[in-house]
Amino acid sequence: MTDAQMRALIEGCNSPHIKLAVILLLATGARVSAILDLTWDRVDMERGVIDLRLPDGVTRKGRAVVPMNQMARAALQTAYPARLTSHVVEWSGKRVHSIKTGYRSALKRAKLDAVNIHQIRHTVAVRLLSAGHPIEMVSQFLGHSNTAITYKTYARFMPSHLQGAADILNFDRFSEPETNSYMRLASK
Repeated sequence: MTDAQMRALIEGCNSPHIKLAVILLLATGARVSAILDLTWDRVDMERGVIDLRLPDGVTRKGRAVVPMNQMARAALQTAYPARLTSHVVEWSGKRVHSIKTGYRSALKRAKLDAVNIHQIRHTVAVRLLSAGHPIEMVSQFLGHSNTAITYKTYARFMPSHLQGAADILNFDRFSEPETNSYMRLASK
C-alpha cells in the first residue's frame, strides 16, 4: 500500500472503533486478532509501548511488544477517555470480535478494492525492510517466533538482499589490460 492509500483507508473509516483498529494495524504491523484482543492494561502511554502479547501467553501465533508512534499515540489518547470496557477496540460498550464489515466499508469509501486486511501487516514489514531496518528487528516487531519466518516471507524486499554477492561478481571493474595480463600469465 502507498502512503496515499493508507491515508485514504484511515479517512474512509467512519466508525471510531474501525478507525482505531486500522490505525493500530498500520502502526504495529499486528494481526487483526492481536488488535482486537488488546486491553488497556497492556498499553503503556508513559513508556510509549503496546504489549500485544496475551497475559496467559496462549496463542498459536507470536505477538510482539512494540513502541507506539505518534499516530497510534494520538488515536489511543482520543479513545481512552471514551472507553467503556477493558478492550481498546470496542463498540457500544462491548468488545469487538470482527471488523470485516467496517473494514470493507472503509475500503469502499477509500476506493481501494483489492486490499485484504492482512496486506496491512505485509505493508508494514515491506516498508520497514525497504527503509533498511535489519530483518531481525522486523521479525521482532512482527512477533515472529524466529527470523527464518521473516526471511522466508520478506527477504526479497530487503534492498541489500544479496547485494554483496552481486557486487563481487561485478567484473567490469577490472580494466581490460589487467585481465589480458592475467590470462597471458596463466597460459605460460
